[in-house]
Amino acid sequence: MIPVLKLPATVACAALLMNTPLSVIALPQQALVPGGIAIMELDDFTDGTRITFDDRKTTVFKHQQSWFALAGIPLSAQPGEYSFKIRQQDGNTAVNTVTVNAKKYQEQRLTIRNKRKVNPNTQDLERIAEERIRKRVAKNHWSATYPDVDFIWPVTGRISSIFGLRRFFNEQERNPHSGLDIAAPEGTDIKATADGTVIETGDFFFSGNMVYIDHGRGLISLYAHLSRIDVKPGDVLRRGDIIGAVGQTGRVTGAHLHFAVIANGVLVDPLHFLPQQQPSALSGP
Repeated sequence: MIPVLKLPATVACAALLMNTPLSVIALPQQALVPGGIAIMELDDFTDGTRITFDDRKTTVFKHQQSWFALAGIPLSAQPGEYSFKIRQQDGNTAVNTVTVNAKKYQEQRLTIRNKRKVNPNTQDLERIAEERIRKRVAKNHWSATYPDVDFIWPVTGRISSIFGLRRFFNEQERNPHSGLDIAAPEGTDIKATADGTVIETGDFFFSGNMVYIDHGRGLISLYAHLSRIDVKPGDVLRRGDIIGAVGQTGRVTGAHLHFAVIANGVLVDPLHFLPQQQPSALSGP
């Protein structure tokens, strides 16, 4: 049986970051709330071991000499106990339980001038349905590569909208905000936040020009509303490579990058993956 170590919510990655400046490296920070992430350190791990969280595959990554399992917690998750399950190839299993706490997200109300971006017509709905399939495939993409989770900021700018906000467009409630909006001048270069492979690009009705990058084991980053796309599916990227530029395509109120992180099919708060910055770069309305 694999021995495992549960990391408390308040010190999830303290051991990893103890000797490394936060401005230099960003390892995921555990947040046991809807829209957050659960992290478990593994005392031992071999390729072929299956680790799930709430019956979904988890991302497994290595840092220095230690292995970790990482799982996204859906915004729809109810407070309560959730379990990591570790199953070896010989059938031996172990279970590790964590408690997910409640979190209330604030509201945001926006006025969209293009009313079709709020209430699409019949032709728009057909396009949206086709795009939804492509998004679902990209969101649930899985590759065997173990990811490097030391993310960098894709662009520098003011945070104009945080993850999880209940959103109202023209006073009509829509899905909660699924990423982090970073305001920057149109044309500003956007960097790949970590090593990975481009798995989807295109012009989407709501998201505008968008890029998905697979980092391995179900960890995916998403970049939306670009003015231009400089990469194509199949391109292998290194952290910091330019993938496109900030724009205002799709459903927007101004130029910005919508940056999202997907962990095993679950959209989570990107701030749990990004390094800390100066307060001026993290402030916004």
